[in-house]
Amino acid sequence: MNIQNNPALMEQLAASYALGTLRGGARRRFETLARDNASLRAAALIWQSRLASVAELQAQEAPSPAVWTRIENLVRADKQAQATQAARAPAKLARGGWSSLGWWRGAAAAGAFATVVAVATGLNLNTQLRGQVQELSAQLSATPDIQYVAVLADDKAAASMLVTFDPKNKTLLLKRVGAFQEQPDKSLQLWALPPGAGPRSLGVLGAEPVIRLSADGSDVRNVPMLAISLEPKGGVPPGRGPSGPVLFKGALIQTPAL
Repeated sequence: MNIQNNPALMEQLAASYALGTLRGGARRRFETLARDNASLRAAALIWQSRLASVAELQAQEAPSPAVWTRIENLVRADKQAQATQAARAPAKLARGGWSSLGWWRGAAAAGAFATVVAVATGLNLNTQLRGQVQELSAQLSATPDIQYVAVLADDKAAASMLVTFDPKNKTLLLKRVGAFQEQPDKSLQLWALPPGAGPRSLGVLGAEPVIRLSADGSDVRNVPMLAISLEPKGGVPPGRGPSGPVLFKGALIQTPAL
C-alpha cells in the first residue's frame, strides 16, 4: 500500500506513533517509511507537538469519603478478627488449626480490604483518565488550522525545524526539533524559495524553542521549498538574499484535507 495516497491512514499511524500505541514491528516499519517520506515525518511531529502536554494533565482526584469509611471499617474488622484468632489459638491448634472460623473471617476481611483498595485505585485512575481525555479533546479542538507543513533538515537529513502555517491566524509556527543553537552574535533567518525567483525572507528567528512569525497565504502559496540560513545578529537587511550558509532546508507541503 502506498501510504502517500491514503491521508487518513497516514494521520492515524502518525497519531498512534505519537501516542506510543504503535509498537513492535509496526513502529519500526513506520520509522523506516518516515525516513523517506517528508509528509509522514511532518504528520508524526505535528501529533507529537499536539500531545506534548498530555503528561501535565495528571489531575489529582481524591476518592469519595465513603470509600475511606469502608476501608477503615474493614481494617477495624480485620484487627478484631486477628485478636479473636489469637485468643482462640490454643483451641484452634487442638482442633487442627485450619478449621477455625476466626481465621477464615480474618482472611475474608483481608481479601475484602484488598478488593476495596483496588476498586478505589481503579476509580481514581478512571477519573484521571476521563479528565485527561476531556482536556486533550479540548486542546485538539483548539488546534490551529494547519494548511502547510515543512520539516527542515541539515545536510545529513537530520530534522532540525518543524514549520507549520496557520492561515486562520496568519502565523508561521517554527518549532526546534534538533539540538542546533546559534551563537549569541548570530541569527537564523527563514527564506521562501519560490520557483524562478530569488529567496524571499519570511523573518528572523529568535532563540526560543518555538517561534511565531506573521505571514500571509501569499507568502507560502506556490512555494515548494523553505530554507534557514545563518546570518549576523538581526538578519540580512530587507531586499537582500542570504549572506551566510544555508543550514536547513526542506519541502513545503500542503496538508491533505481530511
